[in-house]
Amino acid sequence: MKKVIIATLCLFVSTLFTSCGVGNYSVTSGVEDKAAICFSASSSYDIDVTIDGQQYATATVKDIAHKTRRDIKRTAKRSIQATPGRHKVEVTRNGEKIYSKEVILSTGDTKIIEL
Repeated sequence: MKKVIIATLCLFVSTLFTSCGVGNYSVTSGVEDKAAICFSASSSYDIDVTIDGQQYATATVKDIAHKTRRDIKRTAKRSIQATPGRHKVEVTRNGEKIYSKEVILSTGDTKIIEL
């Protein structure tokens, strides 16, 4: 009797692991061929951003040390839309260059650069 129960249990477990529904799935969402750049700092202040020669006026999103999440609404509002790929990014504040780097953006990615 034990052999029958063990055989039935083994058959059930093997069927469970080999049946449909087990495997890898890929889910994509968001807007294709879009990416964004956002800037954060210890306080919120106005900045001028140049991406591949095109200028934008925006503000930083304030980082709060005791919170691990950023304010999503402010981050989205202060994000600059760009195409995926390599971009030369320069940030100035009151005429002084505070950031200059080449960044790579992935499709659907929002890159947050900490100043």
